[in-house]
Amino acid sequence: MERVRNPGPALPPYEPLMDGLDVEGKTRSTVVTMETPVVPPPRDHLAWSLCTTLYANVCCLGFLALVFSVKSRDRKVLGDYSGALSYGSTAKYLNITAHLINIFLIILVIALVASGTIVLANIFNHQQQHPDFIGPV
Repeated sequence: MERVRNPGPALPPYEPLMDGLDVEGKTRSTVVTMETPVVPPPRDHLAWSLCTTLYANVCCLGFLALVFSVKSRDRKVLGDYSGALSYGSTAKYLNITAHLINIFLIILVIALVASGTIVLANIFNHQQQHPDFIGPV
C-alpha cells in the first residue's frame, strides 16, 4: 500500500522569473499607493445667472441669482466649499424660479394675444354682417 504524503500548506501562485534574474533579485516588498478621491468644487452657476439677468430678469430674480453666484465663486476661491455650495444652490434655485416665471408669462402673453385676436376677428365679422350697427343701445 502506498502512503500519501501530506503536501503541507498551500503554496502561493508563482511568477516566472525574467531572464537574468534569480530568486534573490526579485523585490520582496509591495508598495500600495492610496489616493484620496478628488472632489470637484461646487458649481457657482455664474454663466446661467448672467444669462438669466440679461434675458429673463423677472422681479430681479436674475440679478439676485447673479449676486449669489458671485458670492459662491468668492467662497470657492477662499476655500470655503460649504459656503460656496450654499450660495451656489441658492443661485440655482433663483435661476430655476426666474425661468419658470418667464415660461408662465410667455404662455400667458400667447394666450392673451390669441384670445384678443379671436375677439377682434369676431367684432370685425359682426361689423361686416351688420353694417348699420353702431353699438349697444
